[in-house]
Amino acid sequence: MRCPKCQDTNSKVVDSRHADEMNAIRRRRECENCGTRFTTFERIELSPLVVIKKDGTREVFDRSKVLDGFLKACEKRSIPYEVIEKRADNVEATLRNLNKPEISSNDIGESVMNELITLDQVAYVRFASVYREFKDIDQLMDILQNLEKGKADNEV
Repeated sequence: MRCPKCQDTNSKVVDSRHADEMNAIRRRRECENCGTRFTTFERIELSPLVVIKKDGTREVFDRSKVLDGFLKACEKRSIPYEVIEKRADNVEATLRNLNKPEISSNDIGESVMNELITLDQVAYVRFASVYREFKDIDQLMDILQNLEKGKADNEV
């Protein structure tokens, strides 16, 4: 592990604890060269998921892209980073629970939208407008009306 400050590779573990519902280990480390403390995470390496993109190309699933999508949608919203990270974990778990070696990018987008709609409606609309590639204001109004209708259905 390289120190983020001096790039030295010698560090000692100061503290270890389970994280992410026992799926990862969080380690506090201290650089033996400069004394800087930093945190690392170890995760279980799972079999790779292959994503089939809209253009038919394939690439390995990258959780960081899902997390980036959440962060962009939730930008300037008062949502703690830990909550966003948990939702990204939920998306990955949902996709892995499909028990398919290949998933479509559509599966990922729908899973993200399912998480966002219960997290923050503004973030949901932001993500949906990009994911669904809205061409005009009417498409945006449709999604807003559906949100209002769902809210009204839940109040009855």
